[in-house]
Amino acid sequence: MIDLGTCQPFASGYNRHCFRHPGDPLLCLKVLRPENIEARYQRQPLAKKLLGRRRIDDNAQELKAHRQRAIRHLLSRGEAEVVWQHLPRFHGAELTSLGSANVSELLLDDQGQPAPTLEHYLRHRGFDQPMRDAVGRFCRWLQDTGILTRNLLPHNLVVVNRHQRPELYLVDGLGAPTVPDKLATVPAWRQRYIERRIRRFYLRIDWELSDRNNSWESAQKL
Repeated sequence: MIDLGTCQPFASGYNRHCFRHPGDPLLCLKVLRPENIEARYQRQPLAKKLLGRRRIDDNAQELKAHRQRAIRHLLSRGEAEVVWQHLPRFHGAELTSLGSANVSELLLDDQGQPAPTLEHYLRHRGFDQPMRDAVGRFCRWLQDTGILTRNLLPHNLVVVNRHQRPELYLVDGLGAPTVPDKLATVPAWRQRYIERRIRRFYLRIDWELSDRNNSWESAQKL
């Protein structure tokens, strides 16, 4: 068991804390925040409560997402490097003193610190040409591989310098909800789903750079 008793998370979302692995600083440990998961569960309508807490367990959903058809297909063909072009390498789950943790590659900046998010990049540098190119490469990767994601949010992508240019890596939000995941066995439907995620991604970037007079809920409507 990995002891996280003296560790502080380097990043936190509503549902999970992210820790640097105390035995291997090149790995990230994602640990659930059970108090927030429970609060989120209690806010669900009864119909959704009947589906259980596992549906809102981000670690369980992430494990499932890494077993999606497109990733399994690429790995079975020996194309692991294609999978990891825009995803941190994933190492499954391990037990920690704070509960089960998903273990993945920790993506770093040039100073050896956790890489900044796209949200941070946009705030400080805007949507400049290097980032426009990086977003284009990331979106083409989604289309070429057929890998499914949820809505693409700038705080769920990190920016890493590769070969003297920025590249985007999705660190949260992999996988699709159950119904879209089942329908994605139809190639045309899968492509429409991915194209819709991409269009909404560009809308989100525009919204991040705007004065935000309109809410994201209204801005994202396609």
